[in-house]
Amino acid sequence: MADGLKMVVIGGGSSYTPELVEGFIQYHHELPVRELWLVDIDAGLHKLEIVGNLARRMVERSGLPIEVHLTTDRRLAIRGADFVSTQMRVGMLEARGRDESIPLKYGVIGQETTGPGGMMKALRTIPVLLNICRDIEELAPNAWLLNFTNPAGIVTEAIHKHSNVRSVGLCNSPIGLRKWLTSTYNVAPEKIYTEFVGLNHLHWVTRVDVDGVSKLPELLGNTEGFSGKNVPQQGWDPNFLLSLGGLPSYYLKYFYMTDEMLAEQQASFARDGNRAAVVKRVEDELFQLYRDPELSEKPKQLEQRGGAFYSEAAVNLMRSLHNGTNDIQTLNVANNGMLDFLPKDASIEVNCVVTKTGPLPLPLTNVPPHVKGLIHAVKTYEQLTIEAAVTGDRGVALQAMVHHPLVPNVDTAIKLLDEMLEANRDYLPQFFPVV
Repeated sequence: MADGLKMVVIGGGSSYTPELVEGFIQYHHELPVRELWLVDIDAGLHKLEIVGNLARRMVERSGLPIEVHLTTDRRLAIRGADFVSTQMRVGMLEARGRDESIPLKYGVIGQETTGPGGMMKALRTIPVLLNICRDIEELAPNAWLLNFTNPAGIVTEAIHKHSNVRSVGLCNSPIGLRKWLTSTYNVAPEKIYTEFVGLNHLHWVTRVDVDGVSKLPELLGNTEGFSGKNVPQQGWDPNFLLSLGGLPSYYLKYFYMTDEMLAEQQASFARDGNRAAVVKRVEDELFQLYRDPELSEKPKQLEQRGGAFYSEAAVNLMRSLHNGTNDIQTLNVANNGMLDFLPKDASIEVNCVVTKTGPLPLPLTNVPPHVKGLIHAVKTYEQLTIEAAVTGDRGVALQAMVHHPLVPNVDTAIKLLDEMLEANRDYLPQFFPVV
């Protein structure tokens, strides 16, 4: 827009939205948002209205000239947009609950972004996001699509392969690690350089320089390390960490400590229900707060939701793309030879210089040879999952399930796939064609 930017948030009724609104207000001098369109589906309309009214109160309190629009008409919102941000959950928390609980019956990790649960989320999400991309191609061909929807790496790769939309995937985990490091060493963020290698939710940090001094050796001696609210706090084996040569993402606990994490999940499920049930309780409390007509700022309780620094990651990327700041951010982008053992069109999570024309991946200086096998295995699963999501081919879906490192054997994969596809029938028309 000539007199300001048009921002569209798909999944605008999410409890995360106040984070974004706070960021738009805080950085309005660098990111001049004029219109903010919050979009949701009919089933989420009640949440959209609650969140939207809070967003309006936040904007009114700020005194900024931002128009907040609420709609279930996606095409109306997208027309002429400068940025489209996606934070969807196809099937809502009920589907997440099934993603987490069904695998546990078979002695398999139940998690919403990796393993069988992550696969189901990708199968539900990719067709919907590709339909959104068709609308962007037609109605806002110059827009940037920022994908926060998990599993972010798979979804971003599907967008790159099957659309012409300018898209970047991002996650709050890398910025969370850097925040932890600035606190640990009590230095300004610009004094820290971290090198990320791998995929979304499957990365290793192979360089940590603080004011020009490598801190990786001492960090590898910290068996607790940086973690997230949505992953159980299992400590790392110190000898393993030292020999690994890189700080592992906390999601890698599912691969490196599978038995311990599975036992923790099963105990947690028996005690509290699945993570989706916990999140729903937190969300219910948040929406009670959001309803308060006197509330005109993001409540502190939102940090319990597990989305810390979400706004900062999203708004930083938008600011950098809009202004061409050429700063370094960790993003999900096409490989294009950065990791020579992966296809060029594979989505990887690495440091990039963010220019006005898009992110430029930085060369990697340290890729431990012993992490390549796991990266390749998970990428194989991801690419098969994308093909299955687009084609509805059950054979390809079975190969994706079998080849995920967290699925122990073919028999388990067959049973898991059958039950989970059936449980998601309403959201997977590509697998259940109408005769």
